[in-house]
Amino acid sequence: MKWMIKIAWCSLAAMPLVAQPKINASTFGALEARALGPGTMSGRITAIQGVDSTPRILYIGTAGGGLWKTTNACASFKPVFDKHCQSIGAIAVDQRRPDVVYAGTGESNMRNSVSIGNGLYKSTDAGENWVRIGLDSTEHIAKIVLDPMQPDVLYVAAPGPLFSDSPHRGLYKSTDGGKHWQKILYIDERTGCADLAIDPRNPQVVFATTWTFRRTAHSFHSGGAGSAIYKSEDGGAHWRKLSKGLPSGEFGRVALAMAPSHPEHLLAIVESENTGLYISQDGGEHWKFQSTTLNVVSRPFYFSTLVVDPFDERRVYRPALQFSYSSDGGFSWTDASYDGGWVHSDHHALWINPRNTDQLYLGTDGGVYISSDRGVSWIFCGNLPVGQFYRAAIDQRDPFRIYGGLQDNGSWLGPSAAPGGVSNGDWKLLFWGDGFWTVPDPRDSNVVYAESQGGNAVRIELNGFKSYPIRPMRQKGMEELRWNWNTPLVTGAANTGNLYIGAQHLFRSRDQGRNWTVMSPDLSTDDDSKQRQDQSGGLSADNTSAENHCTIYAIAESPFDEREIWAGTDDGRLQRTLDEGGSWVDLSGALILAGAPPGTWVSWIELSRHNRNLAWVCLDNHMRGDHSTWLFKTADGGQNWTRVQSREFTGFAHRLKEDIENPSLLFFGTEMGLFASVDAGASWFRMKNKIPEFALVRDLQIAQKSGSLVVATHGRGIFVIDDIGPMRRMTLNVAAKEVVLFPVEEMQLGSGRFGGMVTAGNVWNAPNPEPLPSFDYYLRERVMGSAVQADIVDMAGALVRSLTPTNRKGINRVSWNFRMKPGRVAEGSTKIDYAAFSAPMVLPGNYVFVLRIGEREYRDTFSLVHRDRPGFTLSDREAQHRIAMRYYAMQEALATTVGRINDRQEELRQLIGSLSSARDRSKLEGYVDELEQHRSSLLSIRYRSIFAEEQQLRERISEAYFQAIASETPPSNVLVERAGLLEADVAKAEQTTVSIFAKYEKDFTRIQKKNMPRPRP
Repeated sequence: MKWMIKIAWCSLAAMPLVAQPKINASTFGALEARALGPGTMSGRITAIQGVDSTPRILYIGTAGGGLWKTTNACASFKPVFDKHCQSIGAIAVDQRRPDVVYAGTGESNMRNSVSIGNGLYKSTDAGENWVRIGLDSTEHIAKIVLDPMQPDVLYVAAPGPLFSDSPHRGLYKSTDGGKHWQKILYIDERTGCADLAIDPRNPQVVFATTWTFRRTAHSFHSGGAGSAIYKSEDGGAHWRKLSKGLPSGEFGRVALAMAPSHPEHLLAIVESENTGLYISQDGGEHWKFQSTTLNVVSRPFYFSTLVVDPFDERRVYRPALQFSYSSDGGFSWTDASYDGGWVHSDHHALWINPRNTDQLYLGTDGGVYISSDRGVSWIFCGNLPVGQFYRAAIDQRDPFRIYGGLQDNGSWLGPSAAPGGVSNGDWKLLFWGDGFWTVPDPRDSNVVYAESQGGNAVRIELNGFKSYPIRPMRQKGMEELRWNWNTPLVTGAANTGNLYIGAQHLFRSRDQGRNWTVMSPDLSTDDDSKQRQDQSGGLSADNTSAENHCTIYAIAESPFDEREIWAGTDDGRLQRTLDEGGSWVDLSGALILAGAPPGTWVSWIELSRHNRNLAWVCLDNHMRGDHSTWLFKTADGGQNWTRVQSREFTGFAHRLKEDIENPSLLFFGTEMGLFASVDAGASWFRMKNKIPEFALVRDLQIAQKSGSLVVATHGRGIFVIDDIGPMRRMTLNVAAKEVVLFPVEEMQLGSGRFGGMVTAGNVWNAPNPEPLPSFDYYLRERVMGSAVQADIVDMAGALVRSLTPTNRKGINRVSWNFRMKPGRVAEGSTKIDYAAFSAPMVLPGNYVFVLRIGEREYRDTFSLVHRDRPGFTLSDREAQHRIAMRYYAMQEALATTVGRINDRQEELRQLIGSLSSARDRSKLEGYVDELEQHRSSLLSIRYRSIFAEEQQLRERISEAYFQAIASETPPSNVLVERAGLLEADVAKAEQTTVSIFAKYEKDFTRIQKKNMPRPRP
């Protein structure tokens, strides 16, 4: 098999007995992922908080991409929370001690796809390190407020779990910087605290809003008897409900804002049967309804931000569906003009620079925007790679292209590599809406299938980006079709011409979605009580297909037989047909017998491409408050199942991917991490590899040609680990060896596929894969006290090039650029000659990679091969090598000549310093001067300016030398002719040197002899 290896190690007798080493993330630490981004479509921003005294420093919280910091007002960003939960709900900075920062995990924009948190974190070194300080079970945190006079006093609003009852809701207070907590406002297990405000002049006055809400897989209800606005005048010890002027019925979510310059001025957007804006001028004692625009009161459960200018109580901002502002305290509103460009809809965060209140920072579902005119116009920050992918796919190109759908950002395609790297402009928008499945047609490179929420599927022709609706319609005698928010759209594995889509029925097309065949009856439970989406929302109707239920969610065609199809539903049914839908077998009971909770969402079906009876199923029960990791395996086609567990697992299960070459290598993505197994699932470890440790991993793909692992996250965009070869080769037996050298059969000569320059500007740029293949080796332990060396030698044992290996524990990688060791260049110039750092590429043939660790040596013979391409044949390569070696020889010859001159000049200067005879001194000084005049014609020795450098013989050779070795092209006639001219110049330089030596040799010998020290008697 391709993934089998040969192993090099010292004799067993010489090996000490050691415990079986553990295979974990550090074993593969050298396999670092590329963060592909992109930044052109960012993700939901949940919180923005700046440092008042240094407002160029800001912290950006995201829905699934962790916490980011900028120290230059968004010119660049740095992730500072990669070791922790990636869903951020709230941020607070201690403005008296700005190195103290709090981050509350678990966003509180309570839509169906929000992720959960695991508590409150604190940093005392400006975000470099974090410690969790409690509130671990709150799941969602909406706001953190510090007492402006006693910053160790802080309040945390916890709405609490979205999908279950919980006592861990309410308003929490700490008086010692988070060491201890007290719940100071609690209503019941269904009601949490959603918003907070504190009087900056009298911090004993605190306002809090409570909110009753509940979401299930099939419904959402915002509002209830527990929702209200409360006020405390003793720091939260006692509370009273505010009601005068407020709606008399039940509340839903309330967005609350206080004017910092006049704390008695309050505004509230109150969700109710008639959601409205309410204004109080007396500290909340009395409220007045104020008519306003639709944007101000729209979708209050999702848009909960309301902000007053810190110095102007009349300037109020309402980020919501769009951006609105008021200049009269909220009595009238104007929408932003967007003269600076379109601003993504759905706004959730706003920070006003207190040093310049014209400057605003806005967080939306599409990223961060900056305004310099108080919200009238905006510019986008295209350098924050926090896109929220739901699904991703790749094609068979090389380099492959990545296709994916993103939360509220449509469906896109982008390259895995491109000239100059992959930047925002390399990504192309295919289809709009909430993007989910985006799948290239395996047989037609011009066609891509995509769908947005509710099964709105299209076929897209890439030659013009035109799209055509393809979603099946209800047929005669069929009930209304139900389409999941994230409807599966899948191509066949055995027959790649098949296209599947699922409602409650499974449909198949064999002509790119133009016509469809019903492949199944209703495969769901068809529970009528879970099909009332028209009643969803609670106080605010909200039917966007997010709660559509009793639908097919997972589809898989067997790689061995197109007649075998599996389907899983969002209400717990797993079924299989062996006859193209003629009959279906329900496998759900067997899953339940293995421990699966009944009715659990089937989130993924992975049918092995190595064993037709082997399958894996991911189940997701978080919408019933269960965050367990449910992963099951069958070895008999689904008759019996085994639950796969690991102490490493965190988060509910999304996707398992079996390696396409080694069936023992598995990758597993959950809501809180990426995991891997090299022993078919017997043991697991969390993958880090420059990927956030708790990344929301929604999809995984493996590129067939390059062996790259593509990781699609819901908050950090796309990551690519470019070569998982060492993971395919790793076994427990390998891990037990001291040293393992993974063999290389052949490498293709070349300098990499791409050139180009990195795109400039304030956009995200991702690097390309390493252009050169690597030699991989494994070290059981980090090498200490012994030298680690690596060389390339030819078959005769002659050194070709020395490399720079690493000595880390686990997998190590070292690359060779296929060039020989650089030659010597003439020394003594006032400028660097970069020819000293490069050399001609070697010719095809067999070579040996030699790894030396101390006195032990490991060798692997491999072949370098040339593959013709248009305009560059093997004979062209050989011709290029010949001309490059001519210039290489010129450099060395000139280095020898100049070296002789330098040595003689040094001898002469030392001798002149010891002479007493003026005549002798003059004679030798003439010798030095003539040599220096000659030397100055051979290399640059006078520095004037970088724009006015000398071009002497060495520089002329180097200029041509670089042209000869820089690119893989046949040598031009000019380059060949130039070689002859320069070779003549080199020969002439040596002749002139010999002539000067001969001219002065007699006098030099005489004077040297005369002034030799006399021996003592």
